[in-house]
Amino acid sequence: MSPLAAVVIALVALVVIFSATWAWQLKTENAGMVDPIWAYSLGLVAVLYAVLGTGDPSSRALTAIGGLVWGMRLGTHLWKRNFGKPEDARYHRFREQWGAQAASKMFWFFQLQVVISMLLSIAFLVPSYRTTPVSGSWMVLAVALWTASVAGEAIADRQLRRFKSDPANRETVCRAGLWRYSRHPNYFFECVHWLAYIALSVGTPWGWFTLLPPLLMAFLLLKLSGIPLLEESMAKRRPGYADYMRTTSALIPWPPRH
Repeated sequence: MSPLAAVVIALVALVVIFSATWAWQLKTENAGMVDPIWAYSLGLVAVLYAVLGTGDPSSRALTAIGGLVWGMRLGTHLWKRNFGKPEDARYHRFREQWGAQAASKMFWFFQLQVVISMLLSIAFLVPSYRTTPVSGSWMVLAVALWTASVAGEAIADRQLRRFKSDPANRETVCRAGLWRYSRHPNYFFECVHWLAYIALSVGTPWGWFTLLPPLLMAFLLLKLSGIPLLEESMAKRRPGYADYMRTTSALIPWPPRH
């Protein structure tokens, strides 16, 4: 199947998925469930492109496995974190700001997730249609980046979950493990994950397009919906977080400043 046809199928599927998720949140009044749905659906897009693609089998297989495992792990983590819990503070803030227009604006916010997913899915599309095999060195680099990123993000998520599960830590800031060196180590490894598909695309005419997903993810997390919204809330309600911000790297793990 041609790349354009695969993109159209993915687009239609995502519009349907996120429209259904929007309808679901109308009843639950919890827009936070868009987070796990986003991860799950994007992982499935990786498999879709790999199945419909006409490229090298090894490249398609690595793309499908990499995207699916990443999406299932992250989606399951977010599902356990959000399902049955109060709405994420970011989405609750949107709902309050939008007032009577919350339902319609939330619909278009959910469709924005479709646009973001389609842009990120370029990372899966290009290697699924490469006509030549991936060289051994680039394949090793891709697997190494993917393994380090998914394992690192899982470790960071587990460390934070363990910290929050202790009632004694309710009003304190997590500085355990990776969180001592980065305020958002999970976000750092999320950015690294998207670099793996650049390595799978080296040598293809459209390989440079795979630079977009990691740059987009870094922008979203650093400037838009990730760190700014989260830290604005945390600095107000968590004692010691302002000091944590002054001494600890925002994204890239680095020894804390005195």
